[in-house]
Amino acid sequence: MGLVVLAKHAIATIFGIFFINVGIAHFTDTRWFEPIVPEALGDPTIWVLITGIIEIVLGIGMVIPQSRRYFSILTVLFLLAVYWANYNMWVNDIPLDNQTFATIWHVLRLIAQALMILIALWIGGWLQQSNKSMRHQQQSHK
Repeated sequence: MGLVVLAKHAIATIFGIFFINVGIAHFTDTRWFEPIVPEALGDPTIWVLITGIIEIVLGIGMVIPQSRRYFSILTVLFLLAVYWANYNMWVNDIPLDNQTFATIWHVLRLIAQALMILIALWIGGWLQQSNKSMRHQQQSHK
């Protein structure tokens, strides 16, 4: 097993455990997540619990090598969907733990979300070009 493959396994496992831990936090500290749930969704508690379950399942899927390819796409879709809550927090200046955040912190959170999306795509192998595609590009540049 090559170094890149080992690194990918390690990063996927860490990434999955991160999701599992955040998912568990949705159950152990529900009230912390509730303020950023957009009002249009209704009862914030139910959404915090639903997203907690989803994060735990996604984390497990990322830890298991055979399921990473598919769970990486589900993770990307999830990250895109839940950014709405972070955006809601940003534009409506919603405090967490009685503290609001400067724009730079929201920008950094957006960058972190984009990086997590890229990591999920990389773990799932969605960012790799096929050999056929690479050969075609090399031939078209000759």
